Amino acid sequence: MAEVKKEAKKEVKKTVKKGKKKTIQAIPIGNVCIQASYNNTIVTFTDPTGNVLAWSSAGQCGFKGPKKATPYAAGIVVKAAAEKLIPFGTKDVVAYIKGIGMGREGAVRALQANGLNVLNIKDVTPIPHNGCRARRPRRV
Repeated sequence: MAEVKKEAKKEVKKTVKKGKKKTIQAIPIGNVCIQASYNNTIVTFTDPTGNVLAWSSAGQCGFKGPKKATPYAAGIVVKAAAEKLIPFGTKDVVAYIKGIGMGREGAVRALQANGLNVLNIKDVTPIPHNGCRARRPRRV
């Protein structure tokens, strides 16, 4: 009786089907969004419609504290994200840079160093056009 139960369990395990493996489409041209703040650098690779393919940040790559905003960290972040992008076959990118951190230049240079062809570089840093009311001057 115990042998029959073991055989039945083995049969059940054999008949269980795994889901179909996801097919990855080749995306030759994509976008890369680089957010370079004073505290961190975040790199996101997307397809032309804006769906995220791969991303990485300085914190995820193991940098802590003020080292996260350095150009060296930005280069490492781009390298890590570009390695995740390999299955998609993306070779050409359009770079959108946001922020005023130190990692701006380092990230763009690292894109070219990692074998990606940068077609266009666009700065999308938000600039206030006489936005909020300034705070009152401090009286000392």
